[in-house]
Amino acid sequence: MKPQAGELLKSVENNDVEKVEVILQDSSYPINETNDKGESTLLIATHKNYIDVAKRLIDAGADINQQDHLQDSPYLYAGAQGKTEILKYMIEQAEPNHTVVNRYGGNALIPAAEKGHLENVKVLLQDGKADIDHQNNYGYTALIEAVALTDGSALYQEIVQELLKYNANKELRDNRGKTALDYAKEKGYIEIVKLIEDW
Repeated sequence: MKPQAGELLKSVENNDVEKVEVILQDSSYPINETNDKGESTLLIATHKNYIDVAKRLIDAGADINQQDHLQDSPYLYAGAQGKTEILKYMIEQAEPNHTVVNRYGGNALIPAAEKGHLENVKVLLQDGKADIDHQNNYGYTALIEAVALTDGSALYQEIVQELLKYNANKELRDNRGKTALDYAKEKGYIEIVKLIEDW
């Protein structure tokens, strides 16, 4: 029996891997169908970190760059929210579109750095295709955001170190005219100040 519209969405929501596989066998089924929030099947699987379902959707050609009403795409969301296994699989098996940005004008790397997802930062830097010096609507780069919007803890020191290792531009200024070093000094993040100055 031919699957009905909405069936894939429901099966993904329920993390029903077998049902998803059955539906994906019908090549005429609209794999990128969306719910009322504009969330695609793959975005839902990514939200919930349903790794097996996400992998099957990616293998079947689901669009990793399709954005919902909030401008989240599966790729951007995986990067921002620490869904590392799904993010890695997308990079290996699909083509992230690096011109697609989130609602703040940022790429996947900026929120990964700010939210403390060290593994994702490493994955994105190793891939090397996300622009390390991309500036969002506030002028923040991943390096600036990893300092300005965080607590300066050991985790963020490590993220700053990773970004510097991959030659993040320390001189870039945000819309307020500040560099990552300016924020580190302002906030009294001594270790980060030292990292940036010594690099």
